[in-house]
Amino acid sequence: MSRKLFCEISPLTYQISMYKCITMRHIKNIVGKEKFAKTKQKELLPIVIYKHNSLIRRKLGNVDLQLQENKAVNLSIAAPKITNIIIKPGETFSLWYLVGKCGKRQGYKEGLTIDNNKPSKGIAGGMCQLSNLIHWMILHTGLEITEHHHHDNLDLFPDFKRVIPFGTGTSIMYNYLDYRFKNTTDNTYQLIIYTTDEYLCGELRSNKEEKYSYHIHAEDVFFSRENGVVYRNGKVYRTKIDKTTGNTIEKELIRENHAKVCYDTSNLEIIDMS
Repeated sequence: MSRKLFCEISPLTYQISMYKCITMRHIKNIVGKEKFAKTKQKELLPIVIYKHNSLIRRKLGNVDLQLQENKAVNLSIAAPKITNIIIKPGETFSLWYLVGKCGKRQGYKEGLTIDNNKPSKGIAGGMCQLSNLIHWMILHTGLEITEHHHHDNLDLFPDFKRVIPFGTGTSIMYNYLDYRFKNTTDNTYQLIIYTTDEYLCGELRSNKEEKYSYHIHAEDVFFSRENGVVYRNGKVYRTKIDKTTGNTIEKELIRENHAKVCYDTSNLEIIDMS
């Protein structure tokens, strides 16, 4: 049996490890050379680069629907902390730098979280939908993603009104699992994030048109059974297209999925690989 990590010994050691990580990230933010985006501008930049709406209340297996309602509250608190942010050339966008701590005192409620590779609940749960939305928009630009965490190759819930490829999500945890991108271009960008009764909405705007457009799609998607375990497989590609000629400049593999399916698979078409 492998030796337990310090954070795995008890709930107390987990809390100690978590606060250590939070403190270390704070120190790194202070002493580091990263120039964070922090200027907001109500006037909208003229060019819409990409926009996307994400359904807030989704059917996720047997998850308590109240957690979905609480997630809607959490997103409505966090979205105004980001919206209208300007990302100038050389600046880094950090989700946690802008949103800050998400606790009861800030009005956040108990929502869906992932703990030990399974659904759980915790204060400010559901915030990954915010980072998911931002990540999806940034994938459609030439901006450089500098920090991005995945959900460790798990397929936790059956598809419900899925409109983007599986595997393009993010995992965040205050503040040491962040979502960050850097503006390495000579263009200035602006993020608009807001909620409606049904959707988390996002727009990425800029000062000038981009030369390229991007298309993200999945290929070779299938379910397999390997030694009695079902996996979701597939490859996610990003295609870079010259907007003037329509020619494909580059096709990049950005994610290869081999994710353990954690829900009822009886209605799936499965290839036996054993």
